[in-house]
Amino acid sequence: MRNLKLFERFKSTQIHAFTSSQDSPSTSTNGQSPRLNFLRHPKSTSKSFSRSLLPNSFPTTDLLEPPLDSYLKPVDLVESLSNLYRRIESSSESETSSSSSMLYLEQYSILRSFGDAKLLRRCLINARRHAVDVPCKVVLSAWLRFERREHELVGVECMDCNGFAIECPKSCLSHGCDLSLVNERCKCCEEESGCSDEIKEFSGLDEESDFSFCVGLEKAKCVRSRIAALSRPFEAMLYGSFVESRASEIDFSENGISVEAMVALNIYSRLRRVDLFRVETVFELLGLASKFCCDELKSACESRLASSVTDLDKALAFVEYALEERTKLLLSACLQVFLRELPQSLHNSKVMRFFCSSEAKEGLAFLGSECLFMLYYLLSQVGMEEKLTTETMLVLLERTREFARTNWQKAVALHQMGCVLFERKDYKAAQFHFRLASSLGHVYSLAGVARTEYKQGKRYSAYKLMNYLISKHKPHGWMYQERSLYNVGDEKLKDLETATEFDPTLTFPYNYRAVMKFEQKQVKEAFEEVDRLIQFKLTPDCLELRAWLFLAVGDRESCLRDLRAVLSLEPKYVLFGGRMRDDLVEALTKQCSEVESEADCWVRLYDRWSAVDDVGSLGVVHQMLQNDPSKNFLRFRQSLLLLRLNCQGAAMRCLRMALNLATSEAERLVYEGWLLYDMSYVDEALTKAEKAISIQRSFEAFFLKAYVLADKNLDPDESSCVAQVLEEALKCPSDGLRKGQALNNLGSIYIDCGMLDEAETAYKNALEIKHTRAHQGLARVYFMKNQRKEACEEMTKLIEKAFSKAAAYEKRSEYCEREKAREDLDMATTLDPLRTYPYRYRAAVLMDDQRETEAVEELSKAIAFRPELQTLHLRAAFHEATGNLSLAAQDCEAALCLDPNHTETLHLYSRSKDQASPIDNTIVGLD
Repeated sequence: MRNLKLFERFKSTQIHAFTSSQDSPSTSTNGQSPRLNFLRHPKSTSKSFSRSLLPNSFPTTDLLEPPLDSYLKPVDLVESLSNLYRRIESSSESETSSSSSMLYLEQYSILRSFGDAKLLRRCLINARRHAVDVPCKVVLSAWLRFERREHELVGVECMDCNGFAIECPKSCLSHGCDLSLVNERCKCCEEESGCSDEIKEFSGLDEESDFSFCVGLEKAKCVRSRIAALSRPFEAMLYGSFVESRASEIDFSENGISVEAMVALNIYSRLRRVDLFRVETVFELLGLASKFCCDELKSACESRLASSVTDLDKALAFVEYALEERTKLLLSACLQVFLRELPQSLHNSKVMRFFCSSEAKEGLAFLGSECLFMLYYLLSQVGMEEKLTTETMLVLLERTREFARTNWQKAVALHQMGCVLFERKDYKAAQFHFRLASSLGHVYSLAGVARTEYKQGKRYSAYKLMNYLISKHKPHGWMYQERSLYNVGDEKLKDLETATEFDPTLTFPYNYRAVMKFEQKQVKEAFEEVDRLIQFKLTPDCLELRAWLFLAVGDRESCLRDLRAVLSLEPKYVLFGGRMRDDLVEALTKQCSEVESEADCWVRLYDRWSAVDDVGSLGVVHQMLQNDPSKNFLRFRQSLLLLRLNCQGAAMRCLRMALNLATSEAERLVYEGWLLYDMSYVDEALTKAEKAISIQRSFEAFFLKAYVLADKNLDPDESSCVAQVLEEALKCPSDGLRKGQALNNLGSIYIDCGMLDEAETAYKNALEIKHTRAHQGLARVYFMKNQRKEACEEMTKLIEKAFSKAAAYEKRSEYCEREKAREDLDMATTLDPLRTYPYRYRAAVLMDDQRETEAVEELSKAIAFRPELQTLHLRAAFHEATGNLSLAAQDCEAALCLDPNHTETLHLYSRSKDQASPIDNTIVGLD
């Protein structure tokens, strides 16, 4: 909240926000709301102007409902991860790598609920590494490309190689798994041998011909032995008991092939190369190879044609032929172009006609159900992210279901079909698909069944179904949230409170309570409710709701700030459901205080930054970009703010935009480096940073290099080089915001090197330029100097200054006495329930007090909504200490499913397995 003065103003504010579209005097006779006039007379009051901006349909409690999640949502995530890890680990050598590939794709589907882009990317990389068939490799490589949104980069064509073999379009067209490919550089861009080298190989053409193929009046001279060597049918024809074996001229006029192709056959028989011929000629050779069973020639022709499919037009031209001739490689090359054009190809009628036609379905069958499931799962996934609800989308989902073989594959296809049909308001059909998905073990689909019952007027039936779920299964927050929709009065509010208690990440309960309190004229409490959510989870819908509240009470500047933050998260977000004009932000800007100069904006940005108000900073940066879009470095700053707010997808989009608009090679290299770093290509990011420095010594280039070097986990003796790089960065021009951050990082490196006095100086210098977060580093220095009281006081200063305080309370707990530490951690949990350290600390204290059951319960609270690696590891250790070895092993398996190389968990898992009785390996649920 802004301040208490604003709260005082709320008390006298008359709310006019709840006029329905039917009752509104401004509604036109046809029921449509007319276009609102934003810019009133300059003398109009703030309150009347704000009311003029209010949409006719402010969200009311009767209309609010949470969206149905469209991904797999196991009722026991830890058990599902544990089972999956065991299946991956126990894959015997007799199993094909493609089966392992599908296991990793299943892992991707289950982990989608985490929302961790890097974790999901690792699943897809593993699936790609284990893929054997070319079509599967093509699909997974295109999937990786889409997840990185490479199509948003200007100047990058769909078939361009990004330099890494695992995503290279050429490497995908080779058969066999690529287990070694993770960060391996691609060699496809190396120069191939030139034409002069090719000519040297033509010596085979000097061999004397001894017969000819005749096509009409033209002849193609050939060597009998070389043609016979191409296949058994040719050998039988030329050396067997046929007339042709004794003829010096063989008539091929009736075979539908040109003399040019026969000449090419002669050349191929001598040089074993087809890359010298025109594509049309290669097509003829491919047909001839199929007719005369020339496997080697056929393979060479397929490879030549596949390499020539470089754009959408060629892919559309070749794909029908590939289907007719059942040439897997050529078909894969065509599919690759279609898939690497995603999401644009979803809007291409010709491409979609191919994927959705019954002819293509039959023609694609020879690729196998596993590959086709991957193909249509990817298409459906992209369609869901594009929010498509068209008939075409339904066909894609139906294809996904048809090619599904295991329960989890069928469940995800059926559940997504139900979600799309629900959005189309086809509730009966949606209910049918949700029921089928639930019958396969996907319990969450019953929430879809309940929702469709409710939409069809069967409220009590929906209520009974959710009651049944809660009584039969271990309760989850989403169960109570769903039941609240069918409850009334106090029971509804109790369900929402229970939902928040079980899963504080659910946004609907906060939004509902905020709207309800606003309806009851409890305006201050409404703001507190939505602020409570925004403190730890930033989403467009909750920011939009708060903007609505600010607009209703006449606080246009705060409304504008939140709308700017919404558009920073999603530039195409439709504000207020499209009920307001697109230029709402511009209209509000004109009505707010006079236009600020660039200097004023910088002052305000410093103020918000020093107050650790990331949402406020985001709003100012958006305003500065609106005033001057050419300030490209601000987009980079925007990406850093979004990363701090855990909005990784939005952050990467801003970074890609910054890369697109880079005005110099050095600047471009820095942004490329950050993108590579985000994809865990640390060495490549370092190379980009060093190249940028060689062109132009800049703060950002040095800062990137220091950041990457620090991430490489250097020994303390080697950390001094990171400090040197940061010192070089500080010598380069930059603003105080970035230099404050560099000084803060420099202090951390000095601590790692044991240089506490230098660290103290760095933190104090950062504080002088209002880098408030440096209080935390300075407190750490004091603590390491055994000045515990000073450390605690320093963190208290941060708490007093910071808008976002949860991290500060958590850190201060490390310097306080036990009881005070407990109070700070409880406050941290209240402000940000997603922080899992407080749960681990409280559990450790309980364990020290020999309250083992309560300690495990404390960890289980956090695991229920955020099964983090460290929390799972600690609970496994507690289980081991109390003798529950099978549960310890299960938690280890779930943790290793998130990070299979975590050393401490591997050791604990090994001990647990050695001591525990054999765990039942029966696979349950969606396996």
